[in-house]
Amino acid sequence: MSATVGHLCGEACQAPPPGKALRAISITLNGERHSLAAPSTLAELLTALDQTPDTVATAVNGEFVARTARADHLLHDGDAVFTFQPITGG
Repeated sequence: MSATVGHLCGEACQAPPPGKALRAISITLNGERHSLAAPSTLAELLTALDQTPDTVATAVNGEFVARTARADHLLHDGDAVFTFQPITGG
């Protein structure tokens, strides 16, 4: 199943800077294929999904991505993104 995840690039999609053409990338999000505008970060993806950053943990291609690193983590064509509830307790 394929879906488009929001319109992540804002107004830049309508008027990209000269020499900076936007493109779509395909990712797998929790096992489902999605398309989104590139460049996009993990933080932008979570915002488009209405995910509260404090309530989910994230991994890209099997590697944990800390909450503080999401804004700098660029997504690439073919990435596998997983969001999940962190396990807490004692």
